[in-house]
Amino acid sequence: MNDQSAITKVPQASSSIYLSEASFEFAQRQAKMLANSSFVPREFKGDTGLSNCIVAVGVARRMGMDPTYVCQSINVINGRPSWKSEFISGAIQGCGRFVDFDYDEGEEYCQVVCKRADSGKEVRGVKITLEMAKAEGWTRNAKWRSMPQRMLRARAVSFFGRDYIPDILNGMGSVEEAEIIEANVSVAPYDAEVKAEQVNDLFMPKAEPMPVSIPEPIPDVQEPDDFFD
Repeated sequence: MNDQSAITKVPQASSSIYLSEASFEFAQRQAKMLANSSFVPREFKGDTGLSNCIVAVGVARRMGMDPTYVCQSINVINGRPSWKSEFISGAIQGCGRFVDFDYDEGEEYCQVVCKRADSGKEVRGVKITLEMAKAEGWTRNAKWRSMPQRMLRARAVSFFGRDYIPDILNGMGSVEEAEIIEANVSVAPYDAEVKAEQVNDLFMPKAEPMPVSIPEPIPDVQEPDDFFD
């Protein structure tokens, strides 16, 4: 199965698996089969991946695609499903809206170039440059140092897909957009006794308490008894 044939629309009885009980039960059976197969990534395997498979079946139903291909084309990053750049490239070339797909690229830039199938008008995506990648912080990913041209292509495809076929991508972004940069956090060693003293200091008063003056007692004053006067 290639990228272009995989996104060919096929007739569906329903556009959503949630519209009827029968449709949802059928989607569950499909998802269980996928979860028990060896053709899906680990996020979709077994009982823990069954729910992800159901979601993937729903996405496939709306897009008119093979559920297996959807599972293979999605990465789940921080709870967000994202398309692989290879899928987006295949979607652009296989949707029938564009022809003569190509890249205008150099060592430090890449741009998707193609023509509209109906008019022959040239269409150019966002030009991705290494300068842009550095400014946006993308180059913190080590892959930008080991395979910069590949990463430039992936970003160029991702931008073109978001701009020109957002309906086909079903509102989902690319893996490159959702990638997580893990920060290296170092914890300085400390002495337990010193730490305890620091904690105690937090509860100690910052200054000596102010002395409170005791008021002098007021002598009793006898009122004159003039009741019998």
